[in-house]
Amino acid sequence: MALIAVSGHPGCRYEEVARFTAQRLGFELLTQSRLRDLTRQEFGEETRIPEKAYSSLVTSILARLATEYHLVYCAVGGEVQARHFPGMLRVHIVAPENVRIGNLMLDGRLERAAARQRLLELEAADRADRRAKFGKTKPTADLFDFVLNAESLTSEQMAELIGAAVQSAALVERGFLSHAAEAQLQFQVRLKLARYGIVPPNKVTLRKKIFANPSEEMFANLLDFYRIAWEYEPRSFPIQLDRDGKPLESFTPDFYLPEFDLYVELTTMKQTHVTKKNRKVRLLRELYPNVNIQVFYQKDFENLIFKYGLAERPVEV
Repeated sequence: MALIAVSGHPGCRYEEVARFTAQRLGFELLTQSRLRDLTRQEFGEETRIPEKAYSSLVTSILARLATEYHLVYCAVGGEVQARHFPGMLRVHIVAPENVRIGNLMLDGRLERAAARQRLLELEAADRADRRAKFGKTKPTADLFDFVLNAESLTSEQMAELIGAAVQSAALVERGFLSHAAEAQLQFQVRLKLARYGIVPPNKVTLRKKIFANPSEEMFANLLDFYRIAWEYEPRSFPIQLDRDGKPLESFTPDFYLPEFDLYVELTTMKQTHVTKKNRKVRLLRELYPNVNIQVFYQKDFENLIFKYGLAERPVEV
């Protein structure tokens, strides 16, 4: 897949560069305003997104779109998504202050003094936004693949250079993000979102299943909302056999996530029972080394479900 992240100093017209780049390459353009629209569609009009959850939210939306489109993403902090998308090109637009003031004068029909004041306001807002979302007031040069100077290059010329870089790196030839890769990324990122208390706008209707305890039902609810396919107790594994090879004891993990070929076992119970469960998990791993299993202990589950408002009452243990 190809994902071009375009950002820049206030007053550099980097939004225009992103638009020209998307038009030139035939990519889908994702702006800050469109990101807000997609967020409302995904999580509801009234959902408040904490600033620290912003990066995970963007990753989730980008991953979903990247299965169908090549993207130009134009927003503050786009460069931080690079670790999730190997086909990413990170571009930063810069210019001297006098150039940026001149752009603001033309774009806003402002006098020079008013444009200078406007630039100071935009720079302060940019620093505050970055600090709240990413913990730093400004990005460092090593976060970008190349930096373009708007003093000597027009927006069209910069778009042409970006297009040449995309072609040279053969980003389009990689194809779109696979659904398997998207599912794996969503599993990681959306559980992070859950830790910030981002909840569905309406209750999810679960498939009719009889769960052994409320914690399993809530975990299935969470998987359903985040579009993670699951199966409930689909297989039992013999972990102790008699002399004739007949099973004396079996272990049935709570969930199976087919996209990840991963079994999940919940242990939201008393410590004495957890010790017995750990023994079964250890035997399963020894006897079936090719079986992937992840254990969620009570503390892990509480972090996901209770502490951040994803359940109305605690599980009775």
